[in-house]
Amino acid sequence: MWLIVGLGNPGYEYAWTPHNLGFLVIDLLAGRAAIRVERPEAKSYVGKGRVAHEDVVLVKPQTYVNLSGMAVADLAERCEVPPARILVVVDDVALPWGSLRIRERGSAGGHNGLKSVIAALGTDEFVRLRIGIQPEYPVGDLAAYVLHRMGKAERNAAAELVSLAADAVECAVSEGVRRAMNRFNRKAQPPADGEAL
Repeated sequence: MWLIVGLGNPGYEYAWTPHNLGFLVIDLLAGRAAIRVERPEAKSYVGKGRVAHEDVVLVKPQTYVNLSGMAVADLAERCEVPPARILVVVDDVALPWGSLRIRERGSAGGHNGLKSVIAALGTDEFVRLRIGIQPEYPVGDLAAYVLHRMGKAERNAAAELVSLAADAVECAVSEGVRRAMNRFNRKAQPPADGEAL
């Protein structure tokens, strides 16, 4: 079984902000697999089912991003899922918009949600999918940027990115994390001819 966790903030005011792409990935996975992520448990909304022929628990913590670890650790214990079978989906303002990075382990990279998960689990040995949301223009207040409501053009771009991220999650749980890394870890723009990846 996999515990697939999308980080985000609860509430309508955060629904279409860059900081909630993790929630949007969970929503899309749930829609594809006809899983209802509605049952309240461990300060989260959860839903059980199958994604890409694998048993999963889809999770949307309701603790706000920076405190997500307590919900993840609680559910991991309840579901008896080891850290290596936990996949956390987060936005990352340090990565260019449109890029994806899947890793089997690693530091929080400055992301407070990942810091919380690492602290609560007592390990960084869990899978994480980071979705790049770095703006293409200078931003004075990054905290305000990640919490701003996206306009129509941004939403369309985000929907494409969320769909790709959901594909990456399905690949990771069905074919393995390393294969997903090889297929989906990419820069926002493809390299020019002859340029090394």
